[in-house]
Amino acid sequence: MPAFFRKKPLKPLDKPSGGAEPRKYLDLNDYEPSIELGSTGPVVRVGEVFRYEDLKDLTEYVYNGDILILDYTALADDELTMRRIINELKSVAKDVDGDVVAIGKNYLFITPSGIKIDRNKIRAK
Repeated sequence: MPAFFRKKPLKPLDKPSGGAEPRKYLDLNDYEPSIELGSTGPVVRVGEVFRYEDLKDLTEYVYNGDILILDYTALADDELTMRRIINELKSVAKDVDGDVVAIGKNYLFITPSGIKIDRNKIRAK
């Protein structure tokens, strides 16, 4: 069985070479990118819905041209509320000439005008 060996040992990342100061890292939790709506096209937004009344704020993104991914795990067992939510989202998609589809057991995708969702799965050959 062949063994692979490195000729040089790896240098630790946090120790500087040659007396320079240590590398500084960017904390991604502190980083908030600025998104200019409309300048780069649709933005994919992710949201959670905990009650039917949450839809008013969430659907505004679709009306503004963004793609919305909704996690409805908290309501998955409430059949009546889920019917109301799905009917409302179908209405929103029809208003903006978009599309709505359920992906998996806990996610709904709502797209604005000009973006359609293919319902056929792509299988590897």
